[in-house]
Amino acid sequence: MIEFIADNLAPIMFMSLIVFLLLGYPVAFSLAANGLLFFVIGVELAPLSDSINLSWPLLNAMPERLWGVMSNDTLLAIPFFTFMGIVLEKSGMAEDLLDTIGQLFGPIRGGLAYAVIFVGALLAATTGVVAASVIAMGLISLPIMLRYGYDRRVASGVIAASGTLAQIIPPSLVLIVLADQLGRSVGDMYAGALIPGLVLTGLYMLYILLMTFLKRDSMPALPLEARSLGSGVTSLALALIVAAGFAYAAHIYLYPAHGENADILGATVGVVFIYVVALADKAFNINMMSRLAQQVIIVLIPPLALIFLVLGTIFLGIATPTEGGAMGAVGALAMAAAKGRLSMEVVRSALTATTRLSAFVLFILIGARVFSLTFYGVNGHLWVEHLLVSMPGGETGFLIAVNVLVFFLAFFLDFFELAFIIVPLLAPAADKLGIDLIWFGVLLGINMQTSFMHPPFGFALFYLRSVAAKVPYLDKVTGKVTQPVTTGQIYWGAVPFVGIQIVMVALTILFPGMVMHYKGEGTGIDPATIKIEVPGFGTGLTLPDNDGGLGLPGGLQLPAGNPLEGGGDQKPAEGGAKKPATDLSSPPSFN
Repeated sequence: MIEFIADNLAPIMFMSLIVFLLLGYPVAFSLAANGLLFFVIGVELAPLSDSINLSWPLLNAMPERLWGVMSNDTLLAIPFFTFMGIVLEKSGMAEDLLDTIGQLFGPIRGGLAYAVIFVGALLAATTGVVAASVIAMGLISLPIMLRYGYDRRVASGVIAASGTLAQIIPPSLVLIVLADQLGRSVGDMYAGALIPGLVLTGLYMLYILLMTFLKRDSMPALPLEARSLGSGVTSLALALIVAAGFAYAAHIYLYPAHGENADILGATVGVVFIYVVALADKAFNINMMSRLAQQVIIVLIPPLALIFLVLGTIFLGIATPTEGGAMGAVGALAMAAAKGRLSMEVVRSALTATTRLSAFVLFILIGARVFSLTFYGVNGHLWVEHLLVSMPGGETGFLIAVNVLVFFLAFFLDFFELAFIIVPLLAPAADKLGIDLIWFGVLLGINMQTSFMHPPFGFALFYLRSVAAKVPYLDKVTGKVTQPVTTGQIYWGAVPFVGIQIVMVALTILFPGMVMHYKGEGTGIDPATIKIEVPGFGTGLTLPDNDGGLGLPGGLQLPAGNPLEGGGDQKPAEGGAKKPATDLSSPPSFN
């Protein structure tokens, strides 16, 4: 029995960790305690099994492993992006965006749902924090959707799902962690995840469009009296055309001096121009634009500028993700100050939330390092690799098995826990099968989104439950009694969006080009057509003869003639006598 345990210590250790987590112990302490417990067991059982490589001196490596965690520059991006998201939440940006975009889409059926998805994508690209997005949209948009007759399941599902876009659209925190665990660049991970994130946003909107045809009464349009900004879509379209004209003219003017960067600079000129015009139109009551056009331009451009400041500088190679996060944090403070909502209380609450999340991540990482020291010492990584690589179906079978595993583990673990526990075990097997790790990381990131959404432990559902009405309340606008949203309605509303996320996983597997574009277009040269010819060393090679110097001034004092032709005839010296052949049978003498 003891020999059996010694030979199978790796799977026993892994199953013990799962039991610890299911019993409800904190993840960081479960990892560390499990690692230390099995380290002691492994040292005692080491003489009984060749697969155990543990000894007490191995613990001396632990301080250096922990220092490697704390000195990791990549993880600095997490507190920066967290701080940026909390400050933007406090600045009221989400409230302004939801109100304005809701007015823009209001006249069409399902307009509020489209607005929530659109704003969710914008918040994802600026905050990167799921909790901030879901709570903000739950507080602001859910009462409005209930006020105008939206189906409770559709309303709660679209709010929770659009909030989870912060997990896959850069600058996502989980993408930073996945890049670190996979040993890949955060910038490449961001570039690879951008198109899948936008496609997933489009699938959410497509679902809303289908629902407006299948259940016409579930998502009515806003009534005329609720559209406080009035109409003015034509004015907005004309303003955008004028901005595009200025951007093109600036591009033509700047191209001779700036080359390929002229398009970005031209677009910047066009955006700044229309923003200044909208501000002046509103400030001086010129009324050149409609009120709707004014508000859309004034509200949309600052977060879009912040997105460019963060993601644009990263994609252009101007800044690292850590530097981009620092600029984003400063930009969020500037936006809050411009709205007059920057105070010490806002900064204090943002710093508190940032410190809490950073400590949470750091403790999980430390626990994971303790666990991995023991797990690798009992060859657990080899056990997992052999288990996954030997699955039937090769690469396809591996991807199906891994995604099913991650999907079911997401019922019980959140994305940080999955990233720190499961991903390091899967990465070596994926790499051995020749799978691109950036594509693999984005695929796992899309799958891990379901950890926020599916019942009963989806954190996005918990966030929405915390801000949704639990008892009947009196609506302030209509004066009518509004029934609360039940937990069952929140859960059932999330189910269709979990299905959409699974469809997105399948699309990413079927169309890897959505992610692989991060590598760029390359040179366009097929490596198979490259032919390198190396000159041979047979009799066809003739060296220049320069009295034993191989054609070099001063000579190398080598024998004349072609040494590769078996020492042929020697040239006669100036006096007519031949130079003696060099004896190569013994080492040279320098006496």
